[in-house]
Amino acid sequence: MRVRIHKSVAASLKSPIMLAGWPGMGHVGLGGISYVRQKLGAEPFAEVDAHEYFTPEAIEVSEGLARFPDIPSNTFYVARNPDVIIFESETQISGDGGIALMNEMLDFAAHHDVSRIFTGAAYAMPVSSSQPSKVLGVANREPIRDLLVSQNVELLEGGSIQGLNGLLLGFAGMREMDAACLLATMPQYAINLPNPKASREIVLVIQRILGRDVDLGDIDEAVGKMSQTMGEIEEKIQSAFLDEAAEADEELKEVDEEAVPQMVLERIERMFGEVALNGSKEKAAALKEELDRWSLYAHYEDRFLDLFRDDESADEK
Repeated sequence: MRVRIHKSVAASLKSPIMLAGWPGMGHVGLGGISYVRQKLGAEPFAEVDAHEYFTPEAIEVSEGLARFPDIPSNTFYVARNPDVIIFESETQISGDGGIALMNEMLDFAAHHDVSRIFTGAAYAMPVSSSQPSKVLGVANREPIRDLLVSQNVELLEGGSIQGLNGLLLGFAGMREMDAACLLATMPQYAINLPNPKASREIVLVIQRILGRDVDLGDIDEAVGKMSQTMGEIEEKIQSAFLDEAAEADEELKEVDEEAVPQMVLERIERMFGEVALNGSKEKAAALKEELDRWSLYAHYEDRFLDLFRDDESADEK
């Protein structure tokens, strides 16, 4: 086993629950699990030596010298009352390295008689940050799926979960170990920004599963600050969208009159005069047809509608 155990706790644990988190969208899953770890006062007791699993995607350069980046940490923590093992990783490891790491984790979980494993992740949706976040659950076996339902966690009906937060469920299932992923919803446009609001919902579910309250003061404060930032971002997005829509509307109204024969423009002017003179519906229809034929209606739209506004005003008098 490539796990370095600094303090042996296996003999004193009673069917602990394991929480596991890797970085992902909005720092949602790992953020929630890390918050629980801090508030439970969990202490590190083991770590995975990831030298053989981790392949750097780039080298770091400083003052013209290149070096490999530090190996990301993969640490196990333990908390009591109830017994909880918490695993946190600084990076997603793909390919054979990721599979090897998960097998190390599951061997470690079996050695410590872990009863259930929960991971966390984000579920990005086309929603506003002002809308409530909710947790969707995915389980690898029926007993833990039923547990999610009993904790009022809505089950995800379809889709996929990328990264080790999801893949762990499959590898745990191959060993007949119960595992589930808690996915908190968040705005799709903000996947690269921390989302403590979504993390907080995962914390609330973990509270219920553990049967132990967690102090929410710090994360509530983070939610308040980030909500203001997200609101400002959405205002800018909406403003930019409206500006683009206005520009597109102006482009529709801009007509290259040189591309329209002069005789056509003169005929249109005569037709406007005839409609204004007698208000004939037949002549108005003919004018609209002529404008459409030459793709000029957007250009003349206000003037065309003014013909009928005048009529409505006269009727009211």
